[in-house]
Amino acid sequence: MKKSILSLCAIFCMAITAMAAGQAKYVFYFIGDGMGVNQVNGTETQLADQEDRIGIRPLCFAQFPFTGLVTTYSATNGVTDSAAGGTALATGSKTRNGTVGLETDLKTPLASLAYRAQAEGKAVGIATSVSVDHATPAAFYAHVKDRNEYHQIGKDLIEAGFDFYAGSDFLQPEAQPSEGGKDLYTQCREAGYAIARGYTDYLAKAATADKMLLLQPEAASRKDRTAIPYAIDRKAGDLSLREITQAAISFLSAKNTDGFFLMVEGGKIDWACHSNDAATLFREVADLDSAVQTAYAFYQKHPDETLILITADHETGGLALGTGAYELHTGLLQYQQQSAESFSKMIAQQHQSEGNGFTWDFVRQQLQNSFGFWTNIPLSETETKELKEAYEDFCEGVAKDTKTLYASENIIAATARRLMARKAMVGWQSTGHSNGYVPVFAIGAGAEQFTGRIDNTDIPKKVAEAAGYAKNRP
Repeated sequence: MKKSILSLCAIFCMAITAMAAGQAKYVFYFIGDGMGVNQVNGTETQLADQEDRIGIRPLCFAQFPFTGLVTTYSATNGVTDSAAGGTALATGSKTRNGTVGLETDLKTPLASLAYRAQAEGKAVGIATSVSVDHATPAAFYAHVKDRNEYHQIGKDLIEAGFDFYAGSDFLQPEAQPSEGGKDLYTQCREAGYAIARGYTDYLAKAATADKMLLLQPEAASRKDRTAIPYAIDRKAGDLSLREITQAAISFLSAKNTDGFFLMVEGGKIDWACHSNDAATLFREVADLDSAVQTAYAFYQKHPDETLILITADHETGGLALGTGAYELHTGLLQYQQQSAESFSKMIAQQHQSEGNGFTWDFVRQQLQNSFGFWTNIPLSETETKELKEAYEDFCEGVAKDTKTLYASENIIAATARRLMARKAMVGWQSTGHSNGYVPVFAIGAGAEQFTGRIDNTDIPKKVAEAAGYAKNRP
């Protein structure tokens, strides 16, 4: 099925030289958080490298006929954060870093595309692979000075009253003193939302629900409520971004409205970049493409009325494809079987459970299983010594964990991750954001507007024009 969709996508997109479609009745707005140009190119390069050839294996969305480069600076900073970047993409206005849905005066609310679509009678969906109250999805419905006001963002979610929300969970659902003991889940239900826990639960509840909040299963939230698992770590029963997108399309299509607006964020692309975890990053970009393919299948049935757009709020990590030797070995990253973050947690648990059995030989086997070292990826004596010294420092407790914005890794995991990047010849400038261009890809009604160099604030303006949304305040 995947290959057939990709083939159809390639054939159709290559055949298009111009798009003379009408107004966009259905709008798909995909945001790859942290996804710069090299994040896309690197994913395509790795896919080709896995086939033992130099070149690229194109993602579906990268074959869309209209492409451009996007500037991302905020109103106050040369390098934006996700709150300001998301607000620019949602509203067409720049704001301060850390601010969601407000003008730079921190008082005046900004009307997002989602509110404008709602005012036009469209069904509206906001979905993400991280928590529903995170900065990027919040930019489409919330109005707060500080992106960390998670409980208030959750209340804004309810007040906005959109038809469909999806993500891992709320970060601060607990009832506040003024709320009479009612947590955000209770408030959602009282506002008419059915709460589904996982895709199977969604299928059971969707037909009778007026509005839907799709979250991951409660067992998954007990382990980590901040996001659904990385694609590389996904297990049976885990909620996926593709399932979220399928649920959103199904639910919004069933509403008795004149079309819909759907924003879908691949939020953990950014997280993998903050951690400088290339293998995990490329899997996340490919996973976003899988969700886009679901939208593309819908587009094929409604080509004259559908707009699909893929862009990013900023680049993360300063990713470099090549580290000076005029070589690139991204194919080696296929042997990494779990994220460095997940490996770090596993090693920490094994250290406690194995006792005297937590030997170098034991850890070496775990490194071989999870990263392919020594079997699929030959290591020199120096590289092996580097990993063994990391093991010794971990056991002696002399090395602090490596902390990034969304993760903490022990020295064994961090050393393995850095070694993977070195062997693949993938470089990182930082563990933060950069001001690098991000791409925009588009197909469908109004897609021809998304070409050349444009600012992030131009994107929602062009979407509104393509869809016929008026300028409405929230």
